[in-house]
Amino acid sequence: MSSDTSTPYFTLHESAQDPDADIWFVEPAGFTAIPLDVFLAPQDSPATDKLRNVLAPLLDAAPDGTAARQQLFAQLSAGQQILAALCQAGTVHCSVGLHRDDDVGGTGGPLLLSLLTLSWRDIVLAPPAITAARAVASSDGHTHVEYVELPCGPASVSETVRTPSLGSGLPQQPLLQIHAHLPHPAGRRLAILTLTTAEVARREHYRAILGQVAELVSFDDPLADVIPRPA
Repeated sequence: MSSDTSTPYFTLHESAQDPDADIWFVEPAGFTAIPLDVFLAPQDSPATDKLRNVLAPLLDAAPDGTAARQQLFAQLSAGQQILAALCQAGTVHCSVGLHRDDDVGGTGGPLLLSLLTLSWRDIVLAPPAITAARAVASSDGHTHVEYVELPCGPASVSETVRTPSLGSGLPQQPLLQIHAHLPHPAGRRLAILTLTTAEVARREHYRAILGQVAELVSFDDPLADVIPRPA
């Protein structure tokens, strides 16, 4: 996968100053956030109008009554169903990763897709270290388990390989999922970062990406002394 050795820089998203935020993290290069509130907004809401405006060029390229237009609507509907299922499971952030695979030699390798999600899970009150251990001990199929001490506290990292269910609308091929379980210091919630990809053979690359994200997670506002919060 292509890598950038230049000096890293950060772009602040407006959510970094959200007064209700309780977790901060850095989205890696090559990832584009999916606006869940827009894709899952109720019909006839302002957000739905915004979505229509964004999709207008695609819809204009597929005239009414054509197979291409029907396929586009079917794909959009399937995508919304998947996003809705993720949100029902506690997902609050989702972004799509697109990287060039340069392991095949040269710079013309195929593009690799991945999905990065952040989810919350309510848990029984416990010290963070115990929660990090329970997160993988109570789940089947987790391999490559590692317990780490991050700047945000104790955490566990693990991997699973699963095949989507027949009714999911996803291709029936194994998906690699790399998880970072990050207990909130208050002890009642668990943040879960998950990086999912069909490129199972590239597990070391994706494990490194998720590791970088987890390393920079903070449960305390890292900008509190730099940028004053809005009143």
